[in-house]
Amino acid sequence: MVTDRSATDRETHRLAGLPREVWQVVPGGGAEVGGAIVDRCDFLMFTGSSATGARLGAQIGARLIPFSAELSGKNPMIVGAGADLERVAEIAVRACFATAGQLCMSVERIYVERAAYPRFCEVFAARVRATKLGGGYGWSAEMGSLVSEDQLSVVEEHLADAVGKGARVLAGGRRRPDLGPLFHEPTLLADVPADAICHDEETFGPLVSIYPVADLDEAVARANDSRYGLASAVFCATPEQGYEVASRLTTGMANVDEGYAAAWSSLAGPSGGMGISGVGYRHGKEGLLKYTQARTVATQSRKLHLGGPDLIPSRVWAPALERSTNLLKYRRG
Repeated sequence: MVTDRSATDRETHRLAGLPREVWQVVPGGGAEVGGAIVDRCDFLMFTGSSATGARLGAQIGARLIPFSAELSGKNPMIVGAGADLERVAEIAVRACFATAGQLCMSVERIYVERAAYPRFCEVFAARVRATKLGGGYGWSAEMGSLVSEDQLSVVEEHLADAVGKGARVLAGGRRRPDLGPLFHEPTLLADVPADAICHDEETFGPLVSIYPVADLDEAVARANDSRYGLASAVFCATPEQGYEVASRLTTGMANVDEGYAAAWSSLAGPSGGMGISGVGYRHGKEGLLKYTQARTVATQSRKLHLGGPDLIPSRVWAPALERSTNLLKYRRG
C-alpha cells in the first residue's frame, strides 16, 4: 500500500533486521484507511475502543478473516489494609495518570480496605495534587496534555456528571488552559454514585474514582463487577497475599505490587483482555502464532492405503480393518 519510502526509513528497517515490506505506515483517517485495510487484509489486529473493535470484528467476520483486538478497560486497583500506603500512592500516580490516563491499562477505579481508606485518601490525594504538569519532551513533567479536544470534553463530561450526582473532588478537578489548550489536572473522586457515567464506563483520561470496601473479598467482587477485563493491580501486606487476590480477578493481566508494567513487560507471557476488553493475545508464543495458520501435509504409504493391499479383496479387507480399528480403544499409553 506504500510505494514511496525515504532512505532513512529503509535504513531503519535494515538496522532492525526487518524485510523491506514487513512494516509499513499508512497515515490517514480511521474510516478511510481502516476500511481499506479491513477489505484487503489476511489478518486484522486492532487497538482502540471496544465499540470500534466490535464494529471491525463484525466487518472482518463477514470475510471470515482472523481477528484480534486490544480494547478498552475500566481497570481496577485493590489496596489492602496492610500495604505500604505511601509506596502505593507513588506507584498509583503512574498507574493512573501516565500519558494523562490515556493508556488502555490505566487504572480508573481503586478499592481500598476500609481500615486503610481514610489514610490512603489523604496520602494519595496529596501526591496527586503534587503531580507536575507540563509539556515538552523532557522529564521535568509527570503528566502532559490530552490528545484532543474531544477527549478533553469526555473527561469534563464525566467529571461534571459525577460531581452533579454527589461525588467529591479530593484532588484536581480543573482544566488548565494556562499550560496549554488540552491540559486537565489529574483528578481523584470519592463518593462516586453507581449511576455516574465514570462509575462503570471508561473515561480514558486523568479521572480516577476511589471506593472503600469492607475486606479483600468485597474488593475482588467489586473489581470483577464490570464488562471490562483488561488489567488490574493489587497491593497487599505481602506478595503472597497479593498473588492470591490477583489470581481471583477476571482480567487478562494482573499486577502485584505494580500498576501495569509488571504484566505488560512480561513479553514471554500472553497479554490479552477478557469481556469487552479484547480478543486474542499479544506477547508470548500466543501473540506470535495468532498471525499464522496451522495446516497439515500428510504423506501416505504407497504400499498400504485405506482401500487395502491390492491382493486382498475389499470384502475381506473392510471387516478386517473394522476389527483392527476397534482394537485401538484397548490400547493404553
